[in-house]
Amino acid sequence: MPLAVTHILTTIILVGLYRDHVAKHKRYFTLHTLFIAGFAGLLPDIDFALRMVAEFFNFNIPILLQHGGLAHTPIFGLIFLIPAFIFLKQEKHKKAMYFFVITFGILFHIFLDYFLGGGAGEGVMWLWPISTASFKIHLISRFGMKDIPIALDAILLLGWLWYIEVKHRISDFI
Repeated sequence: MPLAVTHILTTIILVGLYRDHVAKHKRYFTLHTLFIAGFAGLLPDIDFALRMVAEFFNFNIPILLQHGGLAHTPIFGLIFLIPAFIFLKQEKHKKAMYFFVITFGILFHIFLDYFLGGGAGEGVMWLWPISTASFKIHLISRFGMKDIPIALDAILLLGWLWYIEVKHRISDFI
């Protein structure tokens, strides 16, 4: 299962690469936008925090709000497209971009959980609310690679630091 750092960094890296090599309007992709993207990459795991609060108050959480539930469905990410398109129509492009990267971060988190493992272990409910059927590939558990998530975090972090040093000369700001 991908760890928190993997969810955050993969989203930041992909949005950063898009900003640097594809986007025509780079002014909409500030460092703040990258931070929001990283935060959104972790957002589906908000159910962990909900569970801790609920356990503290001895409250039972409905199954749909538990890990791998509603927050791990595409509909959760797609909800953020509504304000994105509203802001886009109002020509508030920077605000629209925030919601587009939130949508991307959430959907990419769900994809990582589907592909590598995560989301309560049963898989991802891609078709919710039409169906509660779960789908998974879960490469990490399938091939018994239990130490891969820790190594992946380290590789992603070092790779990202190297990239921003080469591309953006981050050491100039230290």
